[in-house]
Amino acid sequence: MELTIKPGAALLYKEEMDLEDGEYLRLFVRIGGVGSGGYSIGVSIEKPEAEAYVLQEKGIYFFVNPQDQWYLNGMTISYDKTIDLLEFENPKIYDVTNPE
Repeated sequence: MELTIKPGAALLYKEEMDLEDGEYLRLFVRIGGVGSGGYSIGVSIEKPEAEAYVLQEKGIYFFVNPQDQWYLNGMTISYDKTIDLLEFENPKIYDVTNPE
C-alpha cells in the first residue's frame, strides 16, 4: 500500500475538521460522489482496524482499512490553495471517479 498526503491537504483536513495532533482520520471509498456518479473519498474520525495502512502528516494519522486499499493504493491527495480544491490523483487508476 502506498498513499501520499501532501502537507497542504493534511493541514486543510486538520483545520476544517478541527483535528488535534494525534487524532486518526479514516479515508474510505464512497460510491456516488457529488456530481460524479462514481467514486469519491469519504473521511471519518475513528480508530483504524488492526490491518489498516497508517501514515502521519502534520500530526494527524491518516489510515485506510483493508477493504478500501484497492482504490487508495498509489493515490496522492494534495490541496491547491489558489483555487481552494483538494486534488486526488492515482496513476494506477485512469479516472478516479469512474475506475474500471
